[in-house]
Amino acid sequence: MEKSKKKYTLKVIKILEKNFGDVKCALNFSTPFELLVAVILSAQCTDERVNKVTENVFKRYKNINDYAKADILEFEKHIISTGFFRNKAKNIISSAQLITDNYDGVVPQTMEELLVLPGVARKTANVVLGSAFGIMDGIAVDTHVIRIANLLRLTKYDDPVKIEKDLMKVAPKEYWIKFSFYIQTLGRRICRARNPNHSACPLNKICPAVCKRL
Repeated sequence: MEKSKKKYTLKVIKILEKNFGDVKCALNFSTPFELLVAVILSAQCTDERVNKVTENVFKRYKNINDYAKADILEFEKHIISTGFFRNKAKNIISSAQLITDNYDGVVPQTMEELLVLPGVARKTANVVLGSAFGIMDGIAVDTHVIRIANLLRLTKYDDPVKIEKDLMKVAPKEYWIKFSFYIQTLGRRICRARNPNHSACPLNKICPAVCKRL
């Protein structure tokens, strides 16, 4: 059963790879800490909105020390449109302070160390490890991955940690980073939660949730 699911998952990956090409993280960043900031801001917010916000934030706060010393009320004003801005501001500034104090201002490169940072769960840590450092420690599971992985019958869970474990069993490790990006791209462009374009979906001939409808 698992062998056939691995084969199916690889087929999904190859189809998406052919259709979407060399996909990358949709969030704009130039340093590992900027990526960490962007991913924290992306919670319950679109990547498009985050990129608009960080365009100004990254100009004002040029390095991790600027964040560590930032006035939280002032910082909140710059990120308010991302939602949940008070918690996000607190987590970003606290993470900057912790990294400055404990890691000499360098973002750590292990899952265990990243998970200690305020506001960082496995999804955030996986994005930072994968896109900033090229480290494949797991698979980033966001709302697109949760929804589409279930549609593809790659998991039966709603919990991101359980979904990640299921996906790591069937997706080749060399695709762990890009797997999330392929699924996210599919979710944004075609397989939207509302009004999905089934006829345009490159997976419509093998997706259990779609193929019987067409």
